[in-house]
Amino acid sequence: MSAFNKLSLDAVQEEGFKPLRKTFSEGGNRNNVSAAAPGSFKFKDELADFYKYIDYREEIYVNRLREAVAIKSVSAWPDHRNEVIRMLEWTKDWTEKLGGKVELYENPCKVQQMDDGTTIPLPPIMLGSFGDDPKKKTVCVYGHLDVQPALLTDGWDTEPFELTEIDGKLFGRGSTDDKGPALSWLWMVEAFNELKMDLPVNIKMIYEGMEEYGSEGMFETVNELSKPGKFLANVDFFCISDNYWLGRNKPCLTYGLRGMAYFEVGVECSTKDLHSGVYGGSVHEAMTDLIKLMSTLTETDGTINVAGVMKDVAPVTEKEKESYETIDFDLANYAEEVGVTTIGEKRLRHNTKRDLLMARWRFPTLSLHGIEGAFSDPGAKTVIPRKVMGKFSLRLVPDQDPKQIAACVTKHLNDEFAKLGSPNKMWVKAHHGAKAWLSSTDHPNYTAAASAVEKVYGQKPDMTREGGSIPIATWLEDATQMNVLLLPVGACDDMAHSQNEKFDRKNMVAAIKVLGCYLHEVAKIRGPKPSDCRCEPLTMEDMMIPGAFARGFRCKCEI
Repeated sequence: MSAFNKLSLDAVQEEGFKPLRKTFSEGGNRNNVSAAAPGSFKFKDELADFYKYIDYREEIYVNRLREAVAIKSVSAWPDHRNEVIRMLEWTKDWTEKLGGKVELYENPCKVQQMDDGTTIPLPPIMLGSFGDDPKKKTVCVYGHLDVQPALLTDGWDTEPFELTEIDGKLFGRGSTDDKGPALSWLWMVEAFNELKMDLPVNIKMIYEGMEEYGSEGMFETVNELSKPGKFLANVDFFCISDNYWLGRNKPCLTYGLRGMAYFEVGVECSTKDLHSGVYGGSVHEAMTDLIKLMSTLTETDGTINVAGVMKDVAPVTEKEKESYETIDFDLANYAEEVGVTTIGEKRLRHNTKRDLLMARWRFPTLSLHGIEGAFSDPGAKTVIPRKVMGKFSLRLVPDQDPKQIAACVTKHLNDEFAKLGSPNKMWVKAHHGAKAWLSSTDHPNYTAAASAVEKVYGQKPDMTREGGSIPIATWLEDATQMNVLLLPVGACDDMAHSQNEKFDRKNMVAAIKVLGCYLHEVAKIRGPKPSDCRCEPLTMEDMMIPGAFARGFRCKCEI
């Protein structure tokens, strides 16, 4: 087979949306792919030419990501709401140019209430689709196009909204979380189109612009669109690429996430800030009360002091302990990656792989995040702040309910504040919360993804849980009763949410390949479309029916 020619930078910049033509040597099945009818071209090695085509377009994908990163779609910045909408429209335009159907669905919550009582419009939710063949299975992919705040003064080595490549790493806010992975689905579809390959499944896309700020309106949207006849009603499998590998090189599939409950505790002592020299000693200071309250929540070893938080945590089984032994994870590398190697002698809270991973994945944690209203600029300012708000959150595990956790936290802080005997005003506010999510690695959606990972990366993936929270996974699964797969394509050191976020160039390219391979593997899954079949899993009695086991029946529809 003849080699592809790399595009020059000028050609990349002028590429636009024109399809490229590809020719084969005499050993190929056809001399010109562009002349083939959709679905008529058959590869000797299934997806070998698809992979080669992705390599051929590598520079184009980098430049498209550069364009996307330049859109400052920070959902937490009210004055950048138009940029979030612009990013959604940018993706909508690409979807339409690639032949997809797309709608910017109005956010059902319509407006976001700000702390000062004003409101700003919430961005729409993008619904896209490629194909509607009733004989094919349908995969719905979720992604988000908003990003975390980022400033050069936060400690970035490069401008956060200018994609900068250093040693094969593409630095920029949103490069890996989640613009790079989310847009990879479009480039995968484009490759199928250009190669005149028929998509093996129908694809649906649901992309939002508020994930980094609580996903306001998504819960309502998912429940509405899951009703009979609506956008999500005929989805058979879901796939999300919004998390990361456990290490730098070995891919994984994620089957569990912790939930989250986010809180604010505030104390107010005056109607205005006060000079500490003039008024210090004469008033009950809000900051003193707040520091005492926050110090009661957790110990330095991570123990949570809030009564009732641990009561629903399931005990660890021996089988679960054994599952950690085969996972590829190095404590020394992890210590280096999180930046604690030069801080102290006892750098991590746990000394074994199993204990550390369980602490990250299957036990709840409480973290203190910051104090709003306090002086934090460089230099010195002798002020008594009139009002301060401490921010903290808990990561939750299966069986923990965010509402019950909120009740426990509120009671704890009220009780501790009463002990202080302070006349100041105190309040507790529970912000967004989400339950933990746990799936099964034996589901066909996972086995299809595992096969794709092995084909693209040349090794079987680890099966991992993760300490972070992706509420949409639970919402989609609860509303549709269809399986949700987490298929990460970024490395553990991508630094999402942090300074110097990056997406490795090699992983960007591999992401497009593995997503396309995954769809081919899904198309091979036997049995009826899951969205048409609402059977309960087979019982042991069902499996005793003659031929059931031998023929691989998965549900009563197949018996």
